[in-house]
Amino acid sequence: MHELLAPGASLERLATGATWSEGPVWLPDRSSVRWSDIPADRVLEWSATTGEMTEYARPADFTNGRTLDLAGRVVQCSHGRRRVERDVDGIVTGLCDRWQGRRLNSPNDVVVASDGAIWFTDPPYGILPGGREGYPAPPEYDGCYVFRLEESTGRLDAVITDMVHPNGLAFSPDERTLYVSDTGHLQIEGAPPGIRAYPVAEGRVGAGRPFVEVRPGASDGIRVDVDGRVWSSSEDSVQVFTPDGQRVLVIPVPERVGNLCFGGADGRDLFVAASTSLYRIRTTTTDAAARALG
Repeated sequence: MHELLAPGASLERLATGATWSEGPVWLPDRSSVRWSDIPADRVLEWSATTGEMTEYARPADFTNGRTLDLAGRVVQCSHGRRRVERDVDGIVTGLCDRWQGRRLNSPNDVVVASDGAIWFTDPPYGILPGGREGYPAPPEYDGCYVFRLEESTGRLDAVITDMVHPNGLAFSPDERTLYVSDTGHLQIEGAPPGIRAYPVAEGRVGAGRPFVEVRPGASDGIRVDVDGRVWSSSEDSVQVFTPDGQRVLVIPVPERVGNLCFGGADGRDLFVAASTSLYRIRTTTTDAAARALG
């Protein structure tokens, strides 16, 4: 048993019946995990109190990644509405949907920094032909960027513009490094795979560097724990890397993993959104973002 897993820990399936599970977040006030079943255009919720899964919203305009802001409210990405938005008890309001007058592609995943700024990725998966994860449409700007939204002023900056399909993202504990996964190689031959690391200072981002390649499949959703380790999804597992890129743990999962989050009463449960199901395993660590957001 690895030191990052609690004694006797094992992966348990909490709920199933989804098509493609993504975007989990732990909701302390509800003692529940909320996540998306994107192709089915619905949002699901599993309660730690009752042990039951319920349907939180349908239709949901193909929402994907979500997180909590400094006030504990849900901030989420909408493929269908091509925007970042806030959901408070089912009342959804948009935060941004355009950059320099052009519509975003389909915001995918989101984090909130300790200064309240909202950072999100904008790959094309919600506007691709076929409509499996959104509504097909042409892109309105040339690329797929990572953005930073200063909500108090409405300022939206493209802070990373050198990735193919930026997807999951997470800050190091001191918020001086932003890790971003790129899933472009799954659709585009020759695109670089894996996770990149970018230095961050005062809301500005420096030149990135390759951090790790995640095989098999790809790194989609990622989280960082309080000691700076990166927890990544993959085709067949959750993989954990030290800040210097050494893989130290592989947690096999019987389905393709989309995303993950820490939660539970003490923050040490790892919840895994994987294809049809939501899983849980007990760890000995917690999310860096929980400490950063206080």
